[in-house]
Amino acid sequence: MDLTVFAIPAFTLLLVVEWVSYRFAPDDDERGYAVKDTATSLTMGLGSIAAGLGWGLLTVLAWDGLHELTPLRLGHTWWAWVLVIVGVDFFYYWEHRAGHEIRLLWASHVVHHSSRHYNLSTALRQTWTGAHHIVFIGPMLLLGFPLAMVVTSFSINLLYQFWIHTERIDKLWKPIEYVFNTPSHHRVHHGSNRQYLDRNYGGILILWDRLFRSFEPEGEPVNYGLTKNIETYNPLRVAFHEYAAIARDVRAAGTWRVRFGRVLRGPGWQPATEAVEAAAVARAGA
Repeated sequence: MDLTVFAIPAFTLLLVVEWVSYRFAPDDDERGYAVKDTATSLTMGLGSIAAGLGWGLLTVLAWDGLHELTPLRLGHTWWAWVLVIVGVDFFYYWEHRAGHEIRLLWASHVVHHSSRHYNLSTALRQTWTGAHHIVFIGPMLLLGFPLAMVVTSFSINLLYQFWIHTERIDKLWKPIEYVFNTPSHHRVHHGSNRQYLDRNYGGILILWDRLFRSFEPEGEPVNYGLTKNIETYNPLRVAFHEYAAIARDVRAAGTWRVRFGRVLRGPGWQPATEAVEAAAVARAGA
């Protein structure tokens, strides 16, 4: 069961509560809400729900097919629920990390990072192209977990992440901060500061980041957004600007090696010759 759709009234109520808190208790160190930015985030969220009707059906059909391929069958026991929630979170970590390290996947995920504000509406700024869930969460079906459990656990993972998109909550009790993803950890993830780039990928648990050395604690104030912000509130441009950039780079590439690199390497990848030239220009400018 996809619980995120049923949670929309709660999302709306909490978003209003947070907005009211900024209205009556502003903080100069927090960015709060901006009308155009919030409207774009909400539009992207509604578009994601609409697009999800197609992608979601495709994902469920593919996951059901994977489940039929394996002879393994796990029931709906309490320990199976614990395992599936932890397992989905583990695979979500790698999906999320791949979304930052493979440019084609980043073209989808960049939508969520495109806001220069950080509030509960930012959590709703979601991609319209999310079919990669099939690949990364699919192994849970091959392990024998029932389709309904996997879909519900994935929904729980996404629901958990809603409340961590806020500046209104400071660091929590240390044991909680050590184990779980929190607003403090996720603020780092949305930062464009050099030391914050590509850090804190966890969904529910931050333990994966500690284990796989992608953890960074919150220190200096976070600059939200992209290293090169897109300066637009147009939902279509927000949704597809990176795909367009990839297409331009592929057309301009002189070799197939560079073309594949522009699609499958990291978002900032450059061929060796271009990287050397860029470094020389930077040194000359300094």
